[in-house]
Amino acid sequence: MRLERRALSAAVFVGGCLGALARAGLDRAVPAGHDFPWDTLAANMVGTALLAWFATRLQERLPPSTYRRPLLGTGLCGALTTFSTVQIEVIRLARDSHAAMAVLYYSVMLVGGLVTMFVVTRLVRRARLR
Repeated sequence: MRLERRALSAAVFVGGCLGALARAGLDRAVPAGHDFPWDTLAANMVGTALLAWFATRLQERLPPSTYRRPLLGTGLCGALTTFSTVQIEVIRLARDSHAAMAVLYYSVMLVGGLVTMFVVTRLVRRARLR
């Protein structure tokens, strides 16, 4: 039991390292703007798409595995995405007299995430039927 717990922790750790590196690369590729936080929006939408793909694929298409979900879902996607940064950016926008942009940003993040999850899940399931 102890060895299995260590292996699960290692899977989350490795996935988290990969997700953090991907996030850092995305932050460099999409620099933060002064008005709209495009880098966080991009990271969360990419992370949502990956999570939808991994979850659907691992749950419905591949044989069960103990380590894939912690590695890819919890580790990689957990480190790539960030809800706490979204909260800080919404507060910053509102505090800097951009309340409308804060509401728009938060709405785009939530609705965009849901739409991304729905579309990617449908695409993975559709590919299975072919």
